[in-house]
Amino acid sequence: MNPDPRHYDVIVSPVITEKATNLSELNKVVFRVAPDATKPQIKEAVERLFDVKVLAVNTLVTKGKEKVFRGRRGRRSDVKKAIVTLAQGQSIDVTTGL
Repeated sequence: MNPDPRHYDVIVSPVITEKATNLSELNKVVFRVAPDATKPQIKEAVERLFDVKVLAVNTLVTKGKEKVFRGRRGRRSDVKKAIVTLAQGQSIDVTTGL
């Protein structure tokens, strides 16, 4: 299966946090995705890019916060994340990259 260039636009980056690492023990991987990406698009992109079988995709949007940096007010961008559940025996090593 050859990945479509659009799949690289859907998956922005892997999320590497303590919580995401704990989810990897449950066959789940967390990705930052494009704000307009749908669950079927995310599922297809992960299956094509990493050659794995995806069982489910859950999405969430983390709203941006107001922050102050060196006296200047700023706003973080909204971030959409996808928690992808993989089939038993499947895995993705997010530390190596694509």
